[in-house]
Amino acid sequence: MSKKAKYPVDLHCHTTASDGTLKPADLVDLAAGRGLRAIGLTDHDTIEGWNAAEKAAQKIGITLIKGIEINTDWQGREIHILGYGMDGDNISFKNHLYDLQEKRVLRVKKIIDKLTGLGLEISFEEVNGFSKGESIGRPHVAQALVKKGYVENTQMAFNYFLKIGAPAYVPRYKLHPEQAVRIIRNAGGVAILAHPGAQEISFKQIHELVTAGLQGIEICHPDPSPEQIITYKKIANSLGIIATGGSDYHGPEIKKDIEIGDWGVSMEDLANLLQIYDR
Repeated sequence: MSKKAKYPVDLHCHTTASDGTLKPADLVDLAAGRGLRAIGLTDHDTIEGWNAAEKAAQKIGITLIKGIEINTDWQGREIHILGYGMDGDNISFKNHLYDLQEKRVLRVKKIIDKLTGLGLEISFEEVNGFSKGESIGRPHVAQALVKKGYVENTQMAFNYFLKIGAPAYVPRYKLHPEQAVRIIRNAGGVAILAHPGAQEISFKQIHELVTAGLQGIEICHPDPSPEQIITYKKIANSLGIIATGGSDYHGPEIKKDIEIGDWGVSMEDLANLLQIYDR
């Protein structure tokens, strides 16, 4: 068995359905091997991995929390909204996801055009070869750049070409976080602000999102400093919203120092989340 996880529940994990490196069933196997009792599957803009993960979770005997991570932009920053417990058969929800996935394809094609203009020969087919699911994105472009030998690793690809301000950067489709909150809530889900410490989201901004329907903040995560964790716990308490947590696991090839279950929540915290969308 792998080294035991620090938390029994990890609510933020990615698979090959978006930009992770493990298949949904393999992610569930890994979680069980580390002793987790529940795992949240939160791929970017897709729920494609839910069925395979659920079958694996039922077979192994751990709880799968069906989730999603929707990427948005707000005031010049990239803000991510996590959703849990949505009705995957909700037509409006499915249509929104399809639209987001189409926007991702268009963005990647524009990035490739910019890279070509910089003298880097790379095709959409090469990039798409790294996308194992419905949700293609910059991490797949980065992997293609590594394979072609233009950079040594994916971090260099982002630093030199793909991050904001880099020569091949293309802004994402401008979805406001309040829109993402509505998409999740209208499908019966719970809307959570992901890793606010990474963007240093203020109390005022969180309060605005809570007024729009946000129900929680992801606090236990690799990004925030100890001081930020204290601050965001106080904000959650003062606004009467729940605190969640997760490793943001993508696989060892993406983030070498991130282990599944080393960030997360207690079973009591999970119960608080489940109580909201079970009402």
